[in-house]
Amino acid sequence: MTCAEAIAAYGLRALGLGERLLPSGEITLCQQVALIGSGLIWNLYFAGFALLLGFFLATGLALAKTSHRRAVRLPAAGFIYLFRGTPLFIQFFFAYELFVQVPRAGFQIDLGVVVIGAQTAWLTKAWAGALLVLFLNTSAYTAEIFNGALRAVPRGDVEAAMAIGMTPAQRFRRVIWPTMLRLAWPAYTNEAIFLFHATALVFFSSFPTWRQEGDALYYANYFAEKTFNPFVAYPIAAGYFVLATLILIAAFGLAGRILNRHVAPEQRRRFRFRPEYVR
Repeated sequence: MTCAEAIAAYGLRALGLGERLLPSGEITLCQQVALIGSGLIWNLYFAGFALLLGFFLATGLALAKTSHRRAVRLPAAGFIYLFRGTPLFIQFFFAYELFVQVPRAGFQIDLGVVVIGAQTAWLTKAWAGALLVLFLNTSAYTAEIFNGALRAVPRGDVEAAMAIGMTPAQRFRRVIWPTMLRLAWPAYTNEAIFLFHATALVFFSSFPTWRQEGDALYYANYFAEKTFNPFVAYPIAAGYFVLATLILIAAFGLAGRILNRHVAPEQRRRFRFRPEYVR
């Protein structure tokens, strides 16, 4: 099988397109590159949607945590502490067991007229359950970043907005929120990178892979077991992650320059990649 044939057969194999059977027998380098690259699509899916949805939830949580009302502040602070205080790996296992056990326990909500049963079987699939866990996890970490940025918004900027008659909604939309993003962006970029790397943990979680349509690490592990040589498949997967991380850094760097376009160059906060080794 040539490289062109391997790409055509396995380039979208992780999405169920192309060759249905995984390669066996004589496994070529092109097959490994094509199949592991197709699995990276799932890693991008997990990271992309978790970041997109988590961004909005994190904004709400950050605002709730700064509220003067205990009924609003305490639940937000508890949510953030729970997901920041427990390892992501344990969250995967706990969520999977919860989604499996809830229907077995016969959990039902009786509304008198109708009885609603909890059907969580679809959440035991990796595309839904693992995404939900990553979404909640990154929301908690991002909320803490945004909360710190909210507290760092210069008081003079807010007072100036009040002085010219801006409403609270206008102050938040035109002053507080843009300043918060500008201050939080370097740390948020690190969170986005770490979340993308954390998608590799989906392979080790309990969420099963449907029809052998797994992520990059799933196929790298398959080739390592078939060829008895982990020094080819795993470096290929690592290379894909490095390339995707460089693209992610470039995209967030461009967004950061747009957010800081009105700030003098010497006053701009530069991004520094500081990975978290324990989370």
